[in-house]
Amino acid sequence: QVRPVESGGGLVQAGESLRLSCAHSGATFSFYDMGWYRQAPGKQRELVASISSDGGTTYADSVKGRFTISRDNPITTVYLQMDNLKPEDTAIYYCNIVPSLHTYWGQGTQVTVSP
Repeated sequence: QVRPVESGGGLVQAGESLRLSCAHSGATFSFYDMGWYRQAPGKQRELVASISSDGGTTYADSVKGRFTISRDNPITTVYLQMDNLKPEDTAIYYCNIVPSLHTYWGQGTQVTVSP
């Protein structure tokens, strides 16, 4: 079954940066809005950034000004540049279309930010 493959997570200190990548191997979603979601321990999964097929972006208030989403077209990879990371950004990060497709969740990539 086709699923996205997320990568780029890791353990960093507060204030540092990470760049996440999401490869949509075997699938093409050129006309879909794409998004990065995250799920912190004990919390529901939330949408943190999205990008439309024509490049329009939206961000959750908690990451606005620090995170940047981008994509290549025709869609194969979606990126999330995360700057000035904070401990509250610690979560597993996933990519999916927007709104999400429940059969299209990947394994995610863990981001841990230490104080």
